[in-house]
Amino acid sequence: MAIYCGIDWAEGHHDIALIDDEGALVGKRRIDESIDGVAELTAMLAAAGDTVHEPIPIAIETPRGLLVAVLRATGRPIYPINPLAVARYRERTSVSGKKSDHVDAMALANILRTDAHLHRMLPEDTALARSITVLARAYQDAVWRRTKAGTGIARSAV
Repeated sequence: MAIYCGIDWAEGHHDIALIDDEGALVGKRRIDESIDGVAELTAMLAAAGDTVHEPIPIAIETPRGLLVAVLRATGRPIYPINPLAVARYRERTSVSGKKSDHVDAMALANILRTDAHLHRMLPEDTALARSITVLARAYQDAVWRRTKAGTGIARSAV
């Protein structure tokens, strides 16, 4: 039985939905943007049958960020899905069309289940691209810390 994962990405948390090849919900969870959150996600994927040889494919609205970087490092197939496509899918499948993080996570998983062939998998980065990403993020974090130090507002580590 195939399993598909949809992740509705947000600034401080992410909603996860796992569905099977029939579209039935297998698991759902909200995780924090943290190492503990990543550990919860990987445990959830493993419990659903994720292996090195047959990783569960993941659909997410953004192709960047800490969570995507961690998932890419594990070799999982990641499909970035345009948020407008998720909104259109939600409108087609939901009576109310109301936005919900959990519903969007399920929509992402279903988009992957039914239409993976229409979406491109996120390609692997080269070593040089990964190095530049780390340096750029370190620079950005330093600027944020320096900017916020003067105002007394601390930005949490992401």
